Amino acid sequence: MDRLNQLAGQLSPSSKQSLLQKNPDDVVIVAAYRTALTKGGRGKLKDVGSDYVLTKFLEQFLSKTNVDASLIEDVAVGNVLNRAAGASEHRGACLAAGIPNSAAFIALNRQCSSGLMAISEIANKIKCGEIDCGLAAGVESMSANYGPDAIPKVDNHLKENAEMAKCLIPMGITNENVAAKYSIPRNVQDEFAADSYAKAAKAIESGAFKDEILAIESFLAEEDDDDNVTYEKIIVDTDEGPRKGVTAQSLAKLKPAFKSDGVTHAGNASQVSDGAAAVLLMKRSLAEEKGYPIEGKFVLCSAVGVPPEIMGVGPAVAIPTVLKKAGLKVDDVDVFEINEAFAAQCLYSAEACNVPKDKLNINGGAIALGHPLGCTGARQYATILRLLKKGEIGLTSMCIGTGMGAASILVKE
Repeated sequence: MDRLNQLAGQLSPSSKQSLLQKNPDDVVIVAAYRTALTKGGRGKLKDVGSDYVLTKFLEQFLSKTNVDASLIEDVAVGNVLNRAAGASEHRGACLAAGIPNSAAFIALNRQCSSGLMAISEIANKIKCGEIDCGLAAGVESMSANYGPDAIPKVDNHLKENAEMAKCLIPMGITNENVAAKYSIPRNVQDEFAADSYAKAAKAIESGAFKDEILAIESFLAEEDDDDNVTYEKIIVDTDEGPRKGVTAQSLAKLKPAFKSDGVTHAGNASQVSDGAAAVLLMKRSLAEEKGYPIEGKFVLCSAVGVPPEIMGVGPAVAIPTVLKKAGLKVDDVDVFEINEAFAAQCLYSAEACNVPKDKLNINGGAIALGHPLGCTGARQYATILRLLKKGEIGLTSMCIGTGMGAASILVKE
């Protein structure tokens, strides 16, 4: 908290008006889309790999944006669970989708912020003049890769090291630590989670997500009595996580998932999910020259470290950090997307930063929608751009496993 208070006290006077100015060297967002998010192990993407999901999604992305793929000089894809962060198969997915082999590729893994780090990677390359156009994406098949095999393998000589041990604490236990340290009771967490479900269900019913979701083809495996497997082709176009009628009272009936006397359970934690998202970034002068629409301007991204055992407080430090660097105050931000890894950590982070409730996760968050780890940072851009009005400022943020937080700022045009 001392670090948070220090950062908050150092916020410089608002420079909101300067961020609204347009310069030829600006990094601009030409497009941001996502797939529907499906249930891990049970949903419509459970029988296909992350490379398939990414291929089909990028095919639709290129078609929807009608971008000249030869302009893309670099592609960054965030992923957490694939071996080597999907460096080989996701490069192949890009080529299979129609991105020319002249575009470079990088696979990124900074845990839950990987999709945002992909955006930051491409944006910074544009800022420093390495490229003029790049694609940032995130993809995850938790159906295929989440489970015992995802547990880190640590050298036997380091297993007893106290600092190493902190980085191996299960994420659910870190949330229990946050809830205990900052006295966040279960009923408050359940109320927050129920609100996330209600907002997401309303968003689906009203069609709020239709513009940001690109429908893709998938296959569902069917096995007959003789163990023969056939595949049914289906269309994936609707988020599977949100449910109507979820209340704090119904959530109160669920058993704790990580401690017998704990406050964290399946209903107030992010859902295990599959999905992909991407953001097309360009130098403003190139976008204007080619006549591409400009949806927003990328401003800044900051990543910070926090104690691993309370990793969920990451946004509480990352948000003041990025605001300070941008010369902004909390009041300057019109919409916040703070990832709901767990109810307690999101609640604490939002309250510590004085984020107004009516500006936070307006269409629900990961508790209701799901959290495909490598995808979320890019998914947030697809969502927030459609919540912002012209000239408004948005902020995305998340906590990160092993004790980090990240936050970014963008402006809607």
